[in-house]
Amino acid sequence: MKPEVVFGLEGAAWPSLLLNAASVVLRVNAAATATFGKVLAGEEPPLSAIWSPENGGTPEDYFVRWEKSPTPTTELKLRVANGTTAKFTAAICAFSRDGSKWYVLQLLPAVGRAPAPAGASDETRAATDPVGAALKQKLDCALQLARTVSLDFNNALTSVLGHTSLLLSKAEAGHPWRHSLMEVEKSAQHAAEIASELQTFSRQEKETQRAPAGNLNEVTNRCVEFFRNTHGTKITWNVQLEKGPFAVRYDEAKVQQALTKIIENAVEAIGDGRVGQIGVQTRNVELTEPTQDRNVRLAAGTYVCIEITDNGGGIEPDILPRIFEPFFTTKKPHRGLGLALVYGIVSNHGGGVVISSEPGTGTSARIYLPAEKDFIHVNVGTEASLQGTETVLVVDDENLLLTMAETILTEYGYKVLTANSGQKALAMLSRDDTRADLVVTDLVMPGMGGRELVERIRQLAPTLKILCTSGYVMPADKQTGTAYLQKPFTSVELLAKVKQVLASKPPVD
Repeated sequence: MKPEVVFGLEGAAWPSLLLNAASVVLRVNAAATATFGKVLAGEEPPLSAIWSPENGGTPEDYFVRWEKSPTPTTELKLRVANGTTAKFTAAICAFSRDGSKWYVLQLLPAVGRAPAPAGASDETRAATDPVGAALKQKLDCALQLARTVSLDFNNALTSVLGHTSLLLSKAEAGHPWRHSLMEVEKSAQHAAEIASELQTFSRQEKETQRAPAGNLNEVTNRCVEFFRNTHGTKITWNVQLEKGPFAVRYDEAKVQQALTKIIENAVEAIGDGRVGQIGVQTRNVELTEPTQDRNVRLAAGTYVCIEITDNGGGIEPDILPRIFEPFFTTKKPHRGLGLALVYGIVSNHGGGVVISSEPGTGTSARIYLPAEKDFIHVNVGTEASLQGTETVLVVDDENLLLTMAETILTEYGYKVLTANSGQKALAMLSRDDTRADLVVTDLVMPGMGGRELVERIRQLAPTLKILCTSGYVMPADKQTGTAYLQKPFTSVELLAKVKQVLASKPPVD
């Protein structure tokens, strides 16, 4: 079986091959086909089809030797399309999944060619400057592996967060296991941040399309629930969310990171010596003229403001002007970028962040994000609002995630169907005795991927509502006509998103 990974080397100027432990070629790029000819164009040909006896032993022997003593590069002789034998500098990346071993074999012309002429193409430079090309080759290989790891990591974290958050929602404040469950959730959230960094590293191209318009109440409520679960009855929370917030185009992961940092500061400012109170409010702001809020000057227009207040010890007047300085902190040990990170995230969204504080009284943080005067309604808050009776078909190649989604959705009243492939999902939807109100599908699956499944469902049932999930790939809403939920997600996030999509208008045929 081919591993479901983003190969990522289809456009490389040098031949690149994906092999399994038996040295069977599973995927090749265009450069490999051009170099070795039709012998690699068949269905899973063996590497031995282009292997030269001068390498000594079989390809399997070669990989066994490499595993015992891995080297960055090695020389190989292989038969090319014209029937001759050519020498290549080979770089190998090995990775494992589901107990199986896979190799990415990348091939450059052997060292010793003349320098590339000025204005030469990338292909010519790859052939004549193997040292520079090898560096790019290694980076591409690292990016490929980072993508693979982040996808698998997110699938595992989604299962952990889903089950843990479900148990936390059912456990009473004094339950003896509640503290341990909160620690598990906290660790999983930290691991999710690591997976996010892997995704950022592995994304070669910059994001060019605008972020979809979204509801800031959702990410705000998610952050509050995380800290509410973590700190139990230690803090009283006063949450007031705008019922019809303006639409904001924002990077969900980044804004969540900024809000988490501010709420974390508020919790730590309260400390253990007082009764804690934290207020969280979202509100629409319409400015007919430029307005100054302390250090931030806001242009005329529409905004959504998120304000977080606490009754902690406050910030001393001599410290307040320095809070946005990179690496400035009053915490020990040193904790990193602090509020400079918040400032950078908000500024990159075209907004502003304001901190006001009085020693002994508390602190208020206000985040302004530019908005569009379109109202987005969402039902948040009570557990009853997350209940449903509809039928949901969940499609994912990871059985752990199918079990997790079925457990959570069934607990809240939904009827759940599951399929571990796109083909099985289509077969179920084609039956007369199967009726689904919503399909929740992963985007990256072996065989039929999520995008192809969406297209096939659109042909079969044009008005059926669809929710896509993924740990990496975010579709453009207008292009796919589907909603999206980023992995990893908690039980509340899944339930809220399912509720939102079911309440939305069906796609237009």
